[in-house]
Amino acid sequence: MSDAGFSSPDKDARIAELEAALASARADISARDILIDTLRVQLARLRRMQFGTSSEKLTQEIAQLELALEELEAEAVVANTQRVDPGRAERPVPIRALPAHLPREEQRIEPEHGCCTCPECGGTLRPLGQDSDEMLDAVPVQWRVVRTIRPKYSCRSCDKIVQAAAPVKAIGRGKATFGTLAHVVVAKFDHHLPLYRQAEMMAAQGIELDRSTLAGWAGQASALLDPIVSRIREVGLTAAKIHTDDTPVPMLDPGRGKTATGRLWAYVVDDRGSGATSPPLVWYHFTQDRTGAHPRAQLGRFTGFLQGDGYAGYDQLYATNRITEVACWAHFRRKIFDIHTTGPTPLTTDLLTRIGSLYKIGEEIRRSPPDVRRRTRLERAAPVIEALRIALDDALRRLSPKSEVAKAIAYGRKRWTALTRFVDDGRLEIDNNIAERAMRSIAIGRKNWLFAGSKAGGERAAAIYTVIETCKLNGIEPQAYIADVIAKIARDWPASRWDELMPWNWRRTNEQSIAEAA
Repeated sequence: MSDAGFSSPDKDARIAELEAALASARADISARDILIDTLRVQLARLRRMQFGTSSEKLTQEIAQLELALEELEAEAVVANTQRVDPGRAERPVPIRALPAHLPREEQRIEPEHGCCTCPECGGTLRPLGQDSDEMLDAVPVQWRVVRTIRPKYSCRSCDKIVQAAAPVKAIGRGKATFGTLAHVVVAKFDHHLPLYRQAEMMAAQGIELDRSTLAGWAGQASALLDPIVSRIREVGLTAAKIHTDDTPVPMLDPGRGKTATGRLWAYVVDDRGSGATSPPLVWYHFTQDRTGAHPRAQLGRFTGFLQGDGYAGYDQLYATNRITEVACWAHFRRKIFDIHTTGPTPLTTDLLTRIGSLYKIGEEIRRSPPDVRRRTRLERAAPVIEALRIALDDALRRLSPKSEVAKAIAYGRKRWTALTRFVDDGRLEIDNNIAERAMRSIAIGRKNWLFAGSKAGGERAAAIYTVIETCKLNGIEPQAYIADVIAKIARDWPASRWDELMPWNWRRTNEQSIAEAA
């Protein structure tokens, strides 16, 4: 609208009104940006606390913050798009190149009036160059039918019928390829999609399958993977150091009409922090309770270092003198940190600072050889630990034994030998975060679906998690691996060559799509 009809005072008022509106909009944008940054910081802090705590409230708080952050970020993108002036040239924002392995579909856009004649003067056009731009596109999962044809031939002389043998099927008389089985189990256990949701997604594409059919496919995949799971555990037991942790999982208890609490145990071998080139691996074990008999059964043939929490069920293993305890500084620090967050004191601040300095030293020597790590720890970490011990003992003399801080300090002092064992052996880690990270996928998955319908279901989940998570530790895509390996096992792969199929040795030999593994 033209300002020609406004008097000077009216113009001034109009300008003031627009400036006020602009200032308000800028304030709203600034406030939103600040809120987004604040939420990101809070999420980072909560995620650091999440694994290793059983607080349902904390998990709900993370979920709420993530939802709020998603909405704010989406709103910010829309607002920024609306503020862009189409006629104003913006400096291009550098973006990361899209992965080279993705298939490319090229579309060429010629000028509206053609590429031969100039629309302005009618002259002849000549090539000058081109502009190109790549965007990431998504298409739905594409299902297809693999039809196998086996021609028959008869001999004109003796009437013998000649025909190729039928290929091995993933499921006897079934309609699923090995690639389909791999897709179902990875979607359930790695992408946390329950089978009933997968059935709904397939039905939306016109493929009607019962959930029970998908369950049968998952069971068959697990059965075929049994030799791989067993071999992963066998190799793990030969290691010099194992990290372990366990987590509760719900399990149906039909006799009582409700759910019981089972346990999933993780046993991890990962020496990359000390510069080792041996392959990392993890195996899981499902049990219906949490008694010390379970880790004793799993580690009965193991000799070496065991790093875990202060669970008393491990004590009988340490008493054999075959297994040496290595305690976890993260557990000790967490007990002090929880007290600090509710009521910071000079003591808790000082203790957290001292422990933090140990972690800084550890970061500097991560992936260094064991001898370098040992030498650095003896020179720099040992004095810090000794000073920390003196501070802890002094605090215990001054504090009431019933105070929460005293209880947290007593937890650490009781395990002091095991806590400080890492100083004199460069192969050892300062904490048990390796095992806690192995539990993250389970912690996420159990919130999306009831974990186990039975003991057999829990054992099946443990087996499939063993394969998927070991693949991920070795940088292998689980679905491609499972599709290829179960097909080879079903075709009677020789037991003497199991090691060739282990995730750390497996390499995909062709570009055949997963769905073609039949």
